[in-house]
Amino acid sequence: MDLHVIDPFEFSVSPHNLFDRQMVLLTSGDFSKGDYNCMTIGWGLFGTMWSVPAALVVVRPSRFTYEFMERFDNFTMTAFPREFKRDLVYLGRHSGRDEDKLSKTQLNAVAADFVSSPTFAEAELSVECKKIYYSDYTPDHFLAPFIQKQYDGGDYHRLYYGEILQIKGISKYQSGSEQ
Repeated sequence: MDLHVIDPFEFSVSPHNLFDRQMVLLTSGDFSKGDYNCMTIGWGLFGTMWSVPAALVVVRPSRFTYEFMERFDNFTMTAFPREFKRDLVYLGRHSGRDEDKLSKTQLNAVAADFVSSPTFAEAELSVECKKIYYSDYTPDHFLAPFIQKQYDGGDYHRLYYGEILQIKGISKYQSGSEQ
């Protein structure tokens, strides 16, 4: 797909649609060595943190991708056109620990511009991030009862903030700059 660089101040996304309906692929590792893993995520944020464009992703320690997020200092977040939804569902339901799950999809990993983690040829949005902070959810800090229900048996997410180094996307992800 032909993506163009998008200035973070012109980045426009409907986050609830992106994470809840379209789905996002989180990938971490080293593309050049073939040492990476991806997983479909339904939770995340884009914004400004510590005066830099940032993204937030969360990964449970039980997920295979967690090992890659711990070993590597970067990650990518990618979104795809609707025709790849079946692939994203597959990647979210199967573990790279058990199989080469990416080979069972139509998706093709390609080198990113600024990070070792790959992006994907079929992506309509690619966000490259360098990790700048992590923290673990602490159950006694949950203020709403519905949150604990997301964690039957524990396995609390680790939060990762990434400084956005580059955003590439199709025109629907770019708006005019506002004054």
